[in-house]
Amino acid sequence: MTGGGPITGLDHVQLAAPPGSEAALRAFYAGVLGMAETPKPPALAARGGCWFRAGGAELHLGIETTDFRPARKAHPGLLVADLDALAARITAHATPVTWDDALPGRRRFYCADPVGNRLEFLGV
Repeated sequence: MTGGGPITGLDHVQLAAPPGSEAALRAFYAGVLGMAETPKPPALAARGGCWFRAGGAELHLGIETTDFRPARKAHPGLLVADLDALAARITAHATPVTWDDALPGRRRFYCADPVGNRLEFLGV
């Protein structure tokens, strides 16, 4: 399916996180997933949270100051060159992964980040 609208791509996906979770987010997104932290502009950095980038994917983790609820259904789908190696790395850091074969022709698994947001990883 091809669209002819004005949208040309995806800049980033934002997920919510509770106050004070930045250290755990950095340990997971940078330490476990190997994403690079991207500095936030000063006006936005004052709000807390952190941004990460790898390949063409950029994730923004913004602080939800009231009534934080992790995204358990909504999620980013991240493309991975070596899906098995990433799954092993994530499980080695005490985060369970759930493999899913419901999408024909695609290998994928899910896991939750340290604050409970759902992440999907798909092999390329």
